[in-house]
Amino acid sequence: MAALVRLSSVCHRGVSPLLFRTSSLIRPLAIQKKDHDCPYLISAKIHATPSNYTGSGSKAASLHWTGERILSIVLLGMAPMAYYFPGPAVDYSLAAALTLHGHWGLGQVLTDYVHGDFKIKMANAGLFILSTVTFAGLCYFNYHDVGICKAVALLWSK
Repeated sequence: MAALVRLSSVCHRGVSPLLFRTSSLIRPLAIQKKDHDCPYLISAKIHATPSNYTGSGSKAASLHWTGERILSIVLLGMAPMAYYFPGPAVDYSLAAALTLHGHWGLGQVLTDYVHGDFKIKMANAGLFILSTVTFAGLCYFNYHDVGICKAVALLWSK
């Protein structure tokens, strides 16, 4: 049996720990202490997510996750379509889907590894610019060159 116990409550009166003054410690409670001088304070300060992100945005996050999964499945279906029916509609659809898929994927990497308000804003702005340039470049390639489908077919033929 494990219990969440505040470290300072385990110490005797007058003795304070050098480290972890307000931290919680998970340790097994095999023997309960008999004297009631220093009662154990069970703490429930465990939060998986910050409180400012919970609430109304949870439905939006769920819809975003569902959208990412749907887009991944659509991309799997677009690969054979691009092989059997190459054309401008498939080329532009691939450009949009690949750009959105990359944008969401890199956005998750930024969420995991970039911390600090200013850094997050700059990283998101850079990601938006990168995604915009990627989509514009793919559309330019589709319009002025052979297109994504024919380019991949040309790469495979050589």
